[in-house]
Formats: sequence, C-alpha cells, structure tokens
Amino acid sequence: MTESGLMHPKDFGRVAVLMGGDSAEREISLMSGQATLKSLSRSGVVADKVDMQGSDAIQKIVDGGYDRVLIMLHGRKGEDGKVQAALELMDIPYTGSGVIASALAMDKVLCKRVWQGFGISTPEFSVLDETTDWQAVIDELGTVFVKPAKEGSSIGISRAATADELESAYRQASRYDSQVIAERFIQGAEYTVGILGEKILPSVGMQAEGDFYDYQAKYFSDETLYSCPSDLDEQAEAELGAMARQAYDVVGCSGWGRVDAMRDDSGRFWLLEVNTVPGMTDHSLVPKAAEEAGISFDDLVLQILSSSYKDRRGE
Repeated sequence: MTESGLMHPKDFGRVAVLMGGDSAEREISLMSGQATLKSLSRSGVVADKVDMQGSDAIQKIVDGGYDRVLIMLHGRKGEDGKVQAALELMDIPYTGSGVIASALAMDKVLCKRVWQGFGISTPEFSVLDETTDWQAVIDELGTVFVKPAKEGSSIGISRAATADELESAYRQASRYDSQVIAERFIQGAEYTVGILGEKILPSVGMQAEGDFYDYQAKYFSDETLYSCPSDLDEQAEAELGAMARQAYDVVGCSGWGRVDAMRDDSGRFWLLEVNTVPGMTDHSLVPKAAEEAGISFDDLVLQILSSSYKDRRGE
C-alpha cells in the first residue's frame, strides 16, 4: 500500500488498458484510454494500450499475457457485458461492473424497468418500432427524447414534439440500434452523480449551449457550463446522492460509474441512465467530481484500477 492507502503500482502487474473498439463511441474511448494510460505511466504502473478494434481484439489480450485489465471501452462490446464475459472466461481480473450489471445498465429498457420495479423515479417511456402509432405516443408522453436503447454519449438522440418529428427521430436513432425508446421530456436542470467504490461523489450540474447536453456538448464544446459543487442545497444533494446509489446498486453495478438525472421545475429528481464506463477525457464529469472530493486524476485512475481486485463469484 502507498501512503494514500492505494495499492502500490508494482502490485498491479502488467495492465492492459482496453480502448477504441468498434462502437459509435470509439473516438471518445480512445481519448479516455489515452488519458488513463498516461496517468498510469505517471504513477509507475506498467500498462499497455490495447485497441479493441477488429475481429482479433480478444486475441490481443491473450497474446499480451496481462495480469489485469482496465476497461476504457465505451458503448457496445465495452459496457454491455461482452468483454467482461470474455475476460472472466480467461480468468483475467478487470475493472468496473460485472457481466450482468453491465448488460442491464447498457440496455435502457431493461434498466428503466428494473428501476420502476424498485420505485425509483425515472421518466415514462415507450419502445418504438415500425408499427408504432406516432401520434399515440405523443398524446401519451408529450414532448419526448428519442434514444437508441443501447448507445451512450447521447449518440443518436433527438427531441420530438409532434408525430412527424417522432417518426424522423426514430429513423435517426434506429441507425444505431434496432431498439429505440421515446422517453418523456423532463424540463429542468441536468445533473450527474459519480460513484467510486463506496463513495458518492459530489454532483455535477451541466448547462449546454444548445437544446440539451448532447455529444458535442459533452466532449468538445468549450461553451458547456459545469458546476461542481452544483447549485443543489445540502438536502437536495443528499437526496440525489441516495437515489443514484440505490439506482446503481439495484442494477448490480460495482467498482465505479455515473448516474445521470434531471430535476424538474417542482424540484423532483428523475433518473435517466447509469454509465458503467464513464468518460475520462478533459471534459468528463467523474474526474471533475473526484477533484471536488479531493481525489486527483491519478489517484482516481488507481482507485478504478483497484476495483479489478473484486471477487466476482456469485455475480
């Protein structure tokens, strides 16, 4: 152990940082992975970049003879349980949530149904397909956000207030996933809560220049405004943190993650989704929250890597 209570860098052995891949979030994954790799190098951890693009992706891990894996793959094959399952078959320890929790968190339909079953506040939604009565959905939910069910980083998302807009939004989202949802639009402020092991990190408030906190606003815009600590008072902060922790736990997540939420004009929180491999770029939210909690970026990366020591038997 180091003086700060973290594992000594040499104890991790040789680490593979998985990044890139074939998902729509490849660009962001490479950014997160490179930032993480540089951090590990600064900390004295022996680590290699492993770009998981291509049909030989898993073989790259096998050939590397790695002691453990830090997953920085965003989206499909990284957050959906597939790479986690492959690593478990190879008996290689890895960071973050296990197979089932990853798959549940990645699937917005299943995740929201689990939350609904536990009475967790999440916006009402409808699953869309070619046979959907577009006007009926608008009549039931009003203005909606249309999303691919199994994508992150706001990829393929758009807002719809009419039947024609809804059909057009469905066509756009279905380019990324065969399953698409329309989620009731919540008018209000947007927040996110990072979770690191047993710690609930301070909430971050986001205010995008455009209509909502989309892909451009998340990763590239210098106009997006962040507040950490956010504008929530102590009671609201505690309420949101407890909701995020419950939402994270009931899905079975572990290691680290991030829960996104909206707060409507009446002050009620609505949870949107849980991310099991959040971004680690210079615009990312978990590093901002960790810094507010007194955790440097390098210590954050080491704490994430330490989650690879989790005993996953029974998951």
